[in-house]
Amino acid sequence: MASIFTKICNGEIPCYKVAETENCMAFLDVSPIAYGHVLVIPKKEVDYIFDIDDDLFVELHLFSKRVAKALKKVVPCVKIGVAVVGIDVPHAHIHLAPINKGGDLSFEKERVKLSEDEFRELAGKISEAME
Repeated sequence: MASIFTKICNGEIPCYKVAETENCMAFLDVSPIAYGHVLVIPKKEVDYIFDIDDDLFVELHLFSKRVAKALKKVVPCVKIGVAVVGIDVPHAHIHLAPINKGGDLSFEKERVKLSEDEFRELAGKISEAME
């Protein structure tokens, strides 16, 4: 069965898309650990990030770098934290989240709540900031 991220790529489930290439997609996490939390995925469904073929692995990381730079322009922060956990969804994905201190990248803390309008506005701003 297709993962939730594959269904997002196929347009079966809506998302707040930030950026997209032929092989990768970035969208806002709907249960963010921080304002601006973005998920970056390969469109090809691969469960474990280190099972991705080398060319796509490099492309995914370079795409994540572009998204992170746009995100930092939009959301004031010290850095964009990066995490790959790979437990909750069987589809490789990279978390990008604005951080100001070490504990900001914790997945155990209370999630940020945003309205649909706030998600749409934020996604638009990040998308506009993409180079």
